[in-house]
Amino acid sequence: MKNTERVFSNNSESAWQGQVVWSPAKSIWFLSNLFVSLFAAPLFFSLSGFLVFIALTGITLCLGHSLGMHRLLIHRSYECPLWMEYLFVYLGVLVGMAGPIGMLRQHDLRDWAQRQSKCHDYLLHGSNMIKDGWWQLNCDLKLKHPPTFNLEPRVSRSRFYQFLESTWLLQSFILAFVLYMLGGVSWAIWGVSVRVVVSIGGHWLIGYFAHNQGERNWSVDGAAVQGHNVRIAGFLSMGEAWHNNHHAFPGSAMLGLYKDEPDPGWWVLNALHNLGIVTNIRLPEHLPSRSELIVEAKDLNSRDKREPEKCEIANFIRR
Repeated sequence: MKNTERVFSNNSESAWQGQVVWSPAKSIWFLSNLFVSLFAAPLFFSLSGFLVFIALTGITLCLGHSLGMHRLLIHRSYECPLWMEYLFVYLGVLVGMAGPIGMLRQHDLRDWAQRQSKCHDYLLHGSNMIKDGWWQLNCDLKLKHPPTFNLEPRVSRSRFYQFLESTWLLQSFILAFVLYMLGGVSWAIWGVSVRVVVSIGGHWLIGYFAHNQGERNWSVDGAAVQGHNVRIAGFLSMGEAWHNNHHAFPGSAMLGLYKDEPDPGWWVLNALHNLGIVTNIRLPEHLPSRSELIVEAKDLNSRDKREPEKCEIANFIRR
């Protein structure tokens, strides 16, 4: 078994023997927001509500999900002050997928399982799109022999993370109330329900294509599934759609590794590094070499690599 720092098992069947079961809370949360988005959002459309949707979607996906949950909490690909870590992770909670510990468990279980030679279709998006959509958005996987999950003390003992884990769903209702007080029903619906559906639904859809079709620069020998770059979604996903790059270098803070691969999350991170707030950014060249990593693309040496660069606006602010 190819175990990770957080997930361990010595049972060869633990990654693929299991049953997909309906998750009432998960399903009701998504479907209720979908219902509101389809039937109430058009009736309460306003330009200001739409702008709130755009702004909050960008902030929660970029600072929250991509930089906070994924690149920082899960992969520790950079360092920042604790207040910024907590702020980013809180914004990630507002995406509406799970609490911080729940996100860690979901991500690391999938990451661990995909590294094995065989894993459950639920974990590798191996079913047809309709079936996979129902599974991912409404169900959970109950493994027959689940692996051991070892969460580091800095997360498990954090009172802030414990609080967010137990109240993550409540945070969206609090935001909805605040938006209602500021801008009425339109702001509440477009700023929460529509945003949650677009964010969660988009996360699933990109994940589906990122494990089934698209560009591949590298492959991981022996893995149950390969990652693919979904170019069309590179910008809107805040860089998360460069999934083949991520499978190859999971600990890298940079996901769009070449200049023709837009990575808004990296642009923000690079600016924060210029400001001196973010430090110890990890890039592919800083990671341990992987014997199982195979180069597939023939043009990598001729492509323009993305490098950390000076951000004039950040440097001007720093003065």
